[in-house]
Amino acid sequence: MPDIEILPDANAVAERAASLLVDALAATSGPVAVSLSGGATPERLYRRLAAEPWRNRLPWVRVHWFWSDERLVAPDHPDSNFGMARRAMLDAVPVERSHIHDVTTRLDPHAAAAAYEAELRHFYGAAKLEPARPLFEVSLLGMGEDGHTASLFAGSAALDERHHWTAAVTGARGDPRVTLTPPAINSSRLILMLVTGRTKRGILKRIAAGEALPAARIRPIGPMRWLADRTAAGPETRGRRRAP
Repeated sequence: MPDIEILPDANAVAERAASLLVDALAATSGPVAVSLSGGATPERLYRRLAAEPWRNRLPWVRVHWFWSDERLVAPDHPDSNFGMARRAMLDAVPVERSHIHDVTTRLDPHAAAAAYEAELRHFYGAAKLEPARPLFEVSLLGMGEDGHTASLFAGSAALDERHHWTAAVTGARGDPRVTLTPPAINSSRLILMLVTGRTKRGILKRIAAGEALPAARIRPIGPMRWLADRTAAGPETRGRRRAP
């Protein structure tokens, strides 16, 4: 059963996520990695992080930015997760380009996945993930209406990957993709799962009831915090409710 924190609306979810992210990074020293997600709710969060008061509290010079998944489209394409994060946040804050680790989308899916895994291993400094040293300080995730997260869909081979840190995803909802696999996502000191909107109510109810959908199969090293707005949670979903 996930620990679901229910907030008044999507803006409150973004604000709460910003607070948890900044607090987590403030407790660190040296270079750290954050994994970003695509979607409307993360975009709202990124715009908050690029504005006060969070802009001055986030240690931009120490953070390296990765992505949980990416469609193999041009960076200026509307469906590019990198392009969205760049427009919403990265272009507006003091971050070095060398700290932005986006997926190389000009390659075929398998080559792009291999190149991204090599980039992750280079940053981590080892070929094997150690439980005592998570790859990501914080991972931001969203959930689709079918219960997928990143590009881990029900029935996908990537969902059962145990060795590779990335995988190519083809034949799922249009454009080919590259996704982090469970071993890489689980190597997170903190995961924030952001869920907003009425269209997520049914799937969140199923996950809250214990159904083993892809988003519910993530088992990180550290805590996994589910942040949902009232519209997504509905009256039937049990969780910790915060006052407006």
